[in-house]
Amino acid sequence: MTSVSSSKSQLTPSSHLSLYIYKHKPTPPFGLHKSSLVPTLSNKSLPTLSYSVCNHALLLLLSFVGFFSFLLLLLLLLLLLLGTAVVFFSLLPFRFLQWRHHQHKRPPLPPGSMGWPYIGETLKLYTENPNSFFSNRQKRHGDVFKTHILGCPCVMVSSPEAVKVVLVTRAHLFKPTYPSSKERMIGPEAIFFHEGPYHSRLKKLVQASFLPSAIRGSVSAIEQIVLKFLPTWNNSVVNTLQEMKKYTFDVAILSAFGHKLDLEMEGIKHLYRSLEKGYNSMPINLPGTPFHRAMKARKLLNETFRRLIAKRRGSSNQGGGLLGVLMGAKDQQLNHLSDSQIADNIIGVIFAAHDTTASVLTWLLKYLHDNRDLLEAVTREQEGIKASISEANRGLTWDDTRRMPLTGRVYVLSLTLYKKICIFL
Repeated sequence: MTSVSSSKSQLTPSSHLSLYIYKHKPTPPFGLHKSSLVPTLSNKSLPTLSYSVCNHALLLLLSFVGFFSFLLLLLLLLLLLLGTAVVFFSLLPFRFLQWRHHQHKRPPLPPGSMGWPYIGETLKLYTENPNSFFSNRQKRHGDVFKTHILGCPCVMVSSPEAVKVVLVTRAHLFKPTYPSSKERMIGPEAIFFHEGPYHSRLKKLVQASFLPSAIRGSVSAIEQIVLKFLPTWNNSVVNTLQEMKKYTFDVAILSAFGHKLDLEMEGIKHLYRSLEKGYNSMPINLPGTPFHRAMKARKLLNETFRRLIAKRRGSSNQGGGLLGVLMGAKDQQLNHLSDSQIADNIIGVIFAAHDTTASVLTWLLKYLHDNRDLLEAVTREQEGIKASISEANRGLTWDDTRRMPLTGRVYVLSLTLYKKICIFL
């Protein structure tokens, strides 16, 4: 055996293992062998060897203590898992009975299918045409039926009589709610997700932005937007809904900011398209999913609008549009809305305004197409106004829009016929 210093400061377990080397047989990890020790025993080396044997014994003891500690920890972990499983399966029958009792106490739901857990019938909605999806279930279950889409159980109402009950006759029994994923996507401070004083205050501010007195001066700018799109529709087959979305988006931006955002417009449009694609997707926030891309777009939109808000705050004139109204608003304590509240409501109002308006305009064009006599009457009314404008060599004015009684009634009728709504439970 090689000579080793017996200094205690050098005999740590790690140095001990690395320094003791036997001539004939290496030391096993957990013990000593007589055959390797006996040939080297002598009176001179006995103290050193005794000291090394003690260190080996101590190391062996520590190794066994560590090994048994690991076994004990593993045993405790297994006992914990076993106890959790026992508690879970013991409570499972009790929870099942509670659920059955709760189901018996609840009023019966309308007929329909809830589909798979969590997924529901969302995959069927995606694979089928949405109109076919709802019309098939309407034929199968009636005008009021239940389903489960986009992670939420819901009741679909499609008849005018049922819609009147929900929105007018029994409106006080219903509370407007949205899935939590929609709140995260649009913004928690948006008007759609609140009730009470905050909602009432925002409602007055939004309505004030779309009163006749507020939009009277925007008629000429809206006319220019229409004239920009009309040539792109000549002598071609177009997707009506998508073209209406392009048109209404430009009008919504004009209404929100009081003027066109020429520099930021394309970037904002791109972000809203990503937001729209993820709005009705499964709320799975994983990279590569439409919902994840929509949430990223929402974050960038928030940053863009906050920059525009900061720019207006830095100027003496807060500007017009909904943004100017929200920035100048104060409550009874003279508190202004925060930048977060303003940004969330701008994002929400633009999204809702351009999307729903585009849908109504698409249905309006379809109803006119299906009723040729009505289409000819509306065309005559519009051509008469166009002739008077051309004769006076001027653009469209607010007074001209008041001379469209038939067109106005057609629009109101289209809103009535645009009937399908979804009530999220």
